[in-house]
Amino acid sequence: LSSISDGSDRLRAAFSAFVKAREVPAGAAGAVWWRCCRQTFRERGGIHRHVGIQHGAELLELITDNIRLYSVHILTLTSCSSVFARCRAVGSKAGEVLLYYCYCEVRDPEKLCAWQRALCVHLHLTGKVRVASEGINGTVGGSKVATSLYIEVMLSQPLFKDILCQDDFKRSAGGAHCFPDLRVGVFKEIVPMGIDPEKVSYKETGIHLSPQEFHREVEQYLSQASQGQSDTILLDCRNFYESKIGHFQGCLAPDIRKFSYFPSYVDENLELFKNKRVLMYCTGGIRCERGSAYLRSKAVCKEVYQLKGGIHKYLEEFPDGFYRGKLFVFDDRFSICSNEDVISACRYCGTLWDQYKLCSSQHCRQLVLTCPSCQNKGLTACCPVCQEKELEVTSRASGQTLKEECECTKRRPRVPVERISRGTLDAGKV
Repeated sequence: LSSISDGSDRLRAAFSAFVKAREVPAGAAGAVWWRCCRQTFRERGGIHRHVGIQHGAELLELITDNIRLYSVHILTLTSCSSVFARCRAVGSKAGEVLLYYCYCEVRDPEKLCAWQRALCVHLHLTGKVRVASEGINGTVGGSKVATSLYIEVMLSQPLFKDILCQDDFKRSAGGAHCFPDLRVGVFKEIVPMGIDPEKVSYKETGIHLSPQEFHREVEQYLSQASQGQSDTILLDCRNFYESKIGHFQGCLAPDIRKFSYFPSYVDENLELFKNKRVLMYCTGGIRCERGSAYLRSKAVCKEVYQLKGGIHKYLEEFPDGFYRGKLFVFDDRFSICSNEDVISACRYCGTLWDQYKLCSSQHCRQLVLTCPSCQNKGLTACCPVCQEKELEVTSRASGQTLKEECECTKRRPRVPVERISRGTLDAGKV
């Protein structure tokens, strides 16, 4: 509680965060300059003076807002003794991971970013938070006390209080240990599709279906598809390694490595979607917001629908529904259980296996499915190239590790061209 009332400490922390957010790479390896108000500062003293003179009032306002938020949304929630108990529990490992997003107009993303960073640091949360003029997207982990406090503060923040609700936060078992650190930054998009948000806006999204409505639609689709009568496509707009270990029965899963390839995939396969009803889904719903808007902008589909809350919310309602396998997550867990089904196999021996590990090559960041038996034989790389090379660790002058030219990456087409067929639409196949 003393840290909540200590305005000077918060001002210093906010000042440091403000300066840190304005770092840009310099000419020399590993060096940084600072960019602010259309000026470049090559010395730390220069940027410090500039921020103190030009942005001091903003920082004071930010600190005032933070103190008010913590005072109102923590101290009024419980008695003082209870608050002390809750604060002591914040740093504990047992906890959960929150996944959420909120599309809204953000006038000052930098200010929201600094506030968000201060909030996460105070609650000992780790994870990733993306802030943009179009909203916020976050995945954070910590103790259950910390994540509960985080939700309380977020729901009371004036920017989100009329948009976000408790149900918008997807919870799963985990904690701060699921992420290596905390990363909060300002970006052009809160989910990287590679299209200017002003050209394809979340405001033009598809029709949202609740988990119950989506379940009924999938049930009807599978029934019709088994008889070859469906005019619907059940579209998984995630990456190939996500759908590989878990997906809805009968879905079409594009063989793309990044969501930024999704627009190109749509462009190359417009005939596939012509006069079709499209049911889209993703992990938590955010990729469908922009993905469905892009698909609708092509004006080829009959209708475009999307699963509200994504697979996360569907599994809460229908743990034994039409989703099979695990749900991939972008943290050190790699996946969370949905049911007992294992739909993927070890890349070496073909044994059913669905637990990802990073390729053992220190130059590669590909994920690999290799079962314990194959791991014991030393088969721990994603492809023969990585397995055979066993290169020594080398680094660039900047300190960044070189990436290996991986066979998995080179052989995978950037944008696969889909050929829809009876086999693709047969129930239970992807």
